[in-house]
Amino acid sequence: MLKQFKTALLAVLVVAFLASCQSANNDVRNQAREDVTTATPAAPAASSAMSATTPPAPTGPTTTMAFEELTFDFGTVAEGEKVSHTYKFTNTGNEPLVLSDAKGSCGCTVPKWPKDPIAPGATGKILVEFNSKGKKNKQNKKVTITANTEPAQSFLYIKGDVTPEPGSETPATNVQVQ
Repeated sequence: MLKQFKTALLAVLVVAFLASCQSANNDVRNQAREDVTTATPAAPAASSAMSATTPPAPTGPTTTMAFEELTFDFGTVAEGEKVSHTYKFTNTGNEPLVLSDAKGSCGCTVPKWPKDPIAPGATGKILVEFNSKGKKNKQNKKVTITANTEPAQSFLYIKGDVTPEPGSETPATNVQVQ
């Protein structure tokens, strides 16, 4: 009888232990969900391998987007001029489209994108401004768009030719051979 009592007590303890483990796992999962839903862009990166300049890929349902054009050629402009272009896109998927980030390849290329979700079938615009100050000759700049799409990043390009300001060109060096 004592042996049966010990076996029953052990079984109760095992069940209680497993139940407490399950409860702890649920608490950890719930806390992780809270952390994800309340995270702000200013929160530190969870992994040192993730670059500070690379935004995290969006989570949740993905959708698709289509741009009317991916490249805009602004032609020839004088150094110092600002050029802007609006890229139009459509959410071609079945879920709301959320653009989480847009970055130019350098500080001279600045995108402005919609922060609110774009409904399926709806359109949106991304304004890209290129400042040619300090730029000369052929220019080809890239804008990286991060959204809840697969793949998470899309690319837009702005290109053209910048005519240097008079007197800013590097003079040719004459070498005399004696």
